Amino acid sequence: MASPRLETYCCPNRDAATQLVMNFQPEVFCGVCIGSASISLILTILQLLPKKGQSPRKMPKASSSSTILLLISICDILGGLGMIFRSSVWLGFPGFIANISVANRTDVWPSTFCVGSAMWIQLLYSAGFWWLFCYAVDSYLVVRRSAGLSTIVLYHMMTWGLAVMLCVEGIALLYYPSLSSCENGLEHAIPHYVTTYVPLLLVLVANPILFRRTVSAVASLLKGRQGIYTENERRLGTEIQMRFFKIMLVFVICWSSNIINETLLFYLEMQPDINEMPLKNIRSAALITWIIMGVLNPMQGFLFTLAFYGWTGWRVDLKWRKREIAWESMSSSTVGENAYPSPVNYQSNIHDSKKISTTDSQQTDEAISMLSEGNTSSDERLTRSSPIYQGW
Repeated sequence: MASPRLETYCCPNRDAATQLVMNFQPEVFCGVCIGSASISLILTILQLLPKKGQSPRKMPKASSSSTILLLISICDILGGLGMIFRSSVWLGFPGFIANISVANRTDVWPSTFCVGSAMWIQLLYSAGFWWLFCYAVDSYLVVRRSAGLSTIVLYHMMTWGLAVMLCVEGIALLYYPSLSSCENGLEHAIPHYVTTYVPLLLVLVANPILFRRTVSAVASLLKGRQGIYTENERRLGTEIQMRFFKIMLVFVICWSSNIINETLLFYLEMQPDINEMPLKNIRSAALITWIIMGVLNPMQGFLFTLAFYGWTGWRVDLKWRKREIAWESMSSSTVGENAYPSPVNYQSNIHDSKKISTTDSQQTDEAISMLSEGNTSSDERLTRSSPIYQGW
């Protein structure tokens, strides 16, 4: 799982609270992490693969939402692989990890592996948090018609830049001035925990606000498209709202245990002796939430795909499909248009006004289609209620 305690454990003079959770049934904990991460990894990849009898998901050209959703899944997959690798080494080579101590300063590889694997997991999941925040921002901007594929470059700069900067800054403050002298006080650990949980808390606070505003903007769009708010529009707005709710529900389920566990451990750190009897219930709660983290954190990848696309099925289609050659239809239509040019007359103004109205309706449909991607019933209702469809 992803916890700043993983980096703290790499300190030879680690605090008593970190020692408590990391030494609690390490074999069982690593096995739980490997099992949960492996199941999530397999199911996530299964969800993303194309299925037989299903047409590929189509997204509007002006939207970067599909790219963001894919990047969130990629971050979860790579973070899960890091968990599997780290836990496998801990299970297979227990003596290798045991060399992390103050006395043994000659062998740097155990500490290097400990720091490197923990940073890999933390960086990938932190980037996933930033991408989830970008998804909420992009959803709102697309509905406001202020976003498109060009904004994905800004999202990349913000996501990877902030994730790397915060991760490196937190690690540098934790291990300053050296790995052997870290964790000598909370002044080393607190900045590291703050930089770790900033993106998580940002998603918890900012995403519900952005999603709520997006839902309100969607309702305005649906009402203004035809001047009426039919049952189809109402259902489509409800499904978009439900999709945002599922995303936040998955996030809260997977990461609330981290916040609870960190709060309990910090409370234990402030006590002169964490082994006192009055603190027994708090110690037990910290250990229980520690195991829960090992189960829920890696499952985020699969649960997110369910929130994004729903269950896509088991029938995987791995056959290569030949793409349609677009230039043939393009060339034939161009020849048909250029062969008999129409004279300019008074009907051109009417045609232009209809074209503007149709283009505006198309942009509205694309914005709504982006938010309801993966929901077949929503796409069908959107198409049937569109003026373009009704014109046929």
